Amino acid sequence: MKTKTKVKKEELSDEALEMIANRFRLLSDPMRLRILQTLGASEMNVTELVNATKAGQANVSKHLGAMLEAGVVSRRKEGLNAIYRVSDETIFELCDVVCSRLKAQLDARQNALAGISA
Repeated sequence: MKTKTKVKKEELSDEALEMIANRFRLLSDPMRLRILQTLGASEMNVTELVNATKAGQANVSKHLGAMLEAGVVSRRKEGLNAIYRVSDETIFELCDVVCSRLKAQLDARQNALAGISA
């Protein structure tokens, strides 16, 4: 039998809730997740990200701008190039938690359907 994890209840202000919602909104776009996954622990310029994600330059730049403003990625200049990297590593921890939960749900569904014959 599974035991429920005790959730720490903390009163959050409206401002804090808005900030949390904004972070989740930022991460709700698949292209932003693809860019973050592509960057991983490395640094890349926009051209490298465009080639790796197979997305358009304007699209990649737009998403990088939003993530830069939110502090999820950072940018440094190297000659004429802007080099991006993930500056908030907790993003990967959050993604790992979500992916683990989704895998557990998928496994449970597959197990429930295993006894059904076609």
